[in-house]
Amino acid sequence: MYYKSFLLKALTLLLFLGCKEKSNDTTLPDTYETNPEVTLALEITAQLGEGSFWNYPTQELFWVDILSKKLYRYHPESQTNMGYDMPSFIGTVVPQTDSTAVVALSDGIYIKDMKNGTLTLLSNIEADQPTNRFNDGKADPNGNLWVGSMDLEEKNPTAKLYRVNPNGVVTAMLDSITISNGLVWTKEANTFYYIDTPTMKVRAFDYDATTSNISNGRVVVNVPAELGYPDGMAIDSEDKIWVALWNGNAVVRFDPLTGEVMQKIQVPAHNVTSCAFGGADLDVLYITTASIDMTEEEHRTYPLAGSVFKVVPGVKGVPTAQFGKAE
Repeated sequence: MYYKSFLLKALTLLLFLGCKEKSNDTTLPDTYETNPEVTLALEITAQLGEGSFWNYPTQELFWVDILSKKLYRYHPESQTNMGYDMPSFIGTVVPQTDSTAVVALSDGIYIKDMKNGTLTLLSNIEADQPTNRFNDGKADPNGNLWVGSMDLEEKNPTAKLYRVNPNGVVTAMLDSITISNGLVWTKEANTFYYIDTPTMKVRAFDYDATTSNISNGRVVVNVPAELGYPDGMAIDSEDKIWVALWNGNAVVRFDPLTGEVMQKIQVPAHNVTSCAFGGADLDVLYITTASIDMTEEEHRTYPLAGSVFKVVPGVKGVPTAQFGKAE
């Protein structure tokens, strides 16, 4: 996400000093597995590339450029990147069918029909909160959309995390959020991991697959400040989490059971925003990046910032649920 560094650093310090919750202490090891080769998947100068989602049935990467108000479908085999203009900032996309997807826009949750171009309102939640916008989201194992909002000034805990069912019924799951970001479920659908970026933490919750509710929140990873700010997140077949790092030039694999850094993959972009396992075997990690919030020197160092990258990290992902379809 687009962070005003001085505000975020101040908020991060305050949250750190005020946090009483027990958690794993994450420290950087002297050595850990690092870079397999990262290559360019799609050269593009997205302002704020985000929201990567591998649609396994169609073998496409859905992703968004929030500030350019664009939804994209990238097809690696044909090397095509179909773009769809949105009427406002788009924070999230989750496929629903081969031609429709649920999207989170500035004034609510919509169904986008990519064949006829229509947008159908599903819920106008937070339409009355102009100081917020929607951010990252995914479908849970039961096919509900989980989507969070964020404070546009990136300093006030005015946002929430919501669960939206296919009929448009909305339930607030967490409140007092500042920048809602990465979220994933374990393959056994019993644990939910979540990031509110300024806290510099990954939290875990017990997930009840019968009710789609969460409970027993606890911190499992404290992200060291020298790594950058935790942004989007993916999960692999071993239930380890992969966190994209804004201001961090990397994606890091954490063990949520111990809080340890397991692998760090350097990315040729300063602001790394999200990642998703894709490919026919789910063995390719696709990574979105941003071209904003960079100095002139950083732009010279990272001329491909805003592009989509890929890497084969040596572990496979798991299929991600579509909206309205249980796994």
